[in-house]
Amino acid sequence: MTSSNETSFDAGAAEQLRASVGEYLEGGVDGRGLRIGIVAGRFNGGITTRLLHGALAALDECGVARSDITLAWAPGAFEVPIVSQALSTGPRARDAVITLGAVIRGDTGHYEIVAGECARGVQAVQLATGVPIIFGVLTTNTIEQALERSRDDGTNKGRECALGAVEMAGLLRQGSLAR
Repeated sequence: MTSSNETSFDAGAAEQLRASVGEYLEGGVDGRGLRIGIVAGRFNGGITTRLLHGALAALDECGVARSDITLAWAPGAFEVPIVSQALSTGPRARDAVITLGAVIRGDTGHYEIVAGECARGVQAVQLATGVPIIFGVLTTNTIEQALERSRDDGTNKGRECALGAVEMAGLLRQGSLAR
């Protein structure tokens, strides 16, 4: 995904919009008290581990207690949705689930099936359960692209997903969205 100054979120414009509506809801980065699940795909696990380190660092920065984080390893991206569903239902349902993995294009059509069905399944779980399921399964053409997106810095997609999970869980606890 590409972003630029022209497409990035303008906080100043958002502040102006706050006065134009009756209820203004926006998530934040306070993760204290949140229960977060992480589903990690073992296939291409070197990339997944790099994403996981970024996610865990961000959750720590947001104040999510380590004891409130559950990590579940799935064999690969195709199995991620069912594990996400298990973490988002029942008496121990998490407030948000982060999915991490990597599907790297090869010489066959397998890539399209695995990447597409993983994304479709994750979205289906999110809509069925009402629990934010953050899609952090990289879908890249090359190993180099996957390595680029899993660097140990602020561009790590696992980090982005963790911040998104905390923001969405907080957002869904506010005002008319509160469950």
